[in-house]
Amino acid sequence: MSTHDLYAHDPGAPEWAVPATGKARLNWEYDEGRDRLLALYQKGKDKQWDGERRIDWSVEVDPDDPLGTPDEGLILYGTPYWDRMSEANRAEVRRRAASWQFSQFLHGEQGAMVCAARIVESAPDLDAKFYSATQTMDEARHAEIYARFLHEKIGMVYPVNDSLQALLGDTLRDSRWDMPYLGMQVLIEGLALAAFGLIRDATDRPLPKQILAYVMQDEARHVAFGRMALRDHYRQLGDAELREREEFVIEGCYLMRDRLKGTEVLEDFGIPRAEADALSERSETLRLFRQLLFSRIVPCVRDIGLWGERLQRAYVDLGVFEMGNQNLDLLMSQDEEVAERLDAERFAAEEADRVADVARTVALGEAATGDAGGPGA
Repeated sequence: MSTHDLYAHDPGAPEWAVPATGKARLNWEYDEGRDRLLALYQKGKDKQWDGERRIDWSVEVDPDDPLGTPDEGLILYGTPYWDRMSEANRAEVRRRAASWQFSQFLHGEQGAMVCAARIVESAPDLDAKFYSATQTMDEARHAEIYARFLHEKIGMVYPVNDSLQALLGDTLRDSRWDMPYLGMQVLIEGLALAAFGLIRDATDRPLPKQILAYVMQDEARHVAFGRMALRDHYRQLGDAELREREEFVIEGCYLMRDRLKGTEVLEDFGIPRAEADALSERSETLRLFRQLLFSRIVPCVRDIGLWGERLQRAYVDLGVFEMGNQNLDLLMSQDEEVAERLDAERFAAEEADRVADVARTVALGEAATGDAGGPGA
C-alpha cells in the first residue's frame, strides 16, 4: 500500500526540496587521521546490522496499544475529554499517538540520512567523511525500520511536524560545513535518543523495544562522532562565530520543545488547536517528559564548547539547565549495553526453544521405537 494512503492528514506535495548551498570538498591526504574518529569508523563498520534479520517482525502488535506505554503519558489523560471517552476512542488515541511519535522518528531519520550524506560531501577531513559514510547507511536502516513498523504494525502515518521540518530546513540550508553536525548530530539526534530511551524503558511490548534499543545503539556512536568533530573545530573559532552557533542552538532547542506537543492528534478528536496547545502546556507529565528529552542535548552542547551566557539563560528558561551536568559517556555506554543485553536474552530464549524442540523430537522418536518393538511387533 502507498504511504500516501496511510497518512492521517494530507502531507501535501510528495517531496520537499530544500535549496542547499556550500562546497563539496575532496581531501587528497590519505594519512591515518584522528585516531578517535577512525576508531569510531571501525566500530561503525563492525556494528552494521540488517533490520530484516535482527528484528523479529513476526511479533504481533496490539493495534489498540502499539507501544504499551502508560496512559499517564498521554496529554488527554486525566482531562474531561479522556473521562468522557469510550474505551474504543481511548484505544484510537493510543494508536494515533504512537503513529504520530514514530512518524516523527521516521521523518527525522530520513533527515539524518541526508545530513550524514551532506557531511560526507562537505567535511574537510577524510576521517570524518569515512565515519559519515557508515552513518548514512545507519540512518537509511533506521528509516526503513520505522517505515515498516508504521506500515505493517500501525497502519497509519502522520506528516512531518512543522517544528521538525523548520529545524531540518535550517540545518540543510546553511552553507557552513559544521552545521549538519550541529543541527542533526547534536540537536535532532540528541533529542531523538532521549525520546527513544524513554519509550524503550517504559514499553512492555517486545517489538518496539527491539527497534528502539537497536537504533539507539547506532545513535550513541553518531552523537559521539558529532561531539568529537565539533569540539575540535570549535576550539579554533572566534567569539563571534561561536555566538552565531549558539544562536542556532537556542532557536533549535525552542523548536524542538514545540515539536513535542503532538497537538495534531488532539485535533483529530475535535479539540481546537488553541485548546490543544493549552492542554499540552498544562500537562505536568509532558513538562517532565520535555525536560528529560534534553538530557542528551544540554551536556553535549556544553561539551563541544558552546556555553555562553545567552545560551545558559535559554536553558534556564526551558527548565533544563541542570541537564548540563549529565554524564553523557555513561548514558551512551548504557544505550549500547541495553541492546547487547536484549540480544543475549533473545538468543538465549531462542536456543532454549531449539533445545526443547530437539528434546521433544527425540522423545517422540523413542516412543515410536518403543511402540514398534512392543507386543505384536
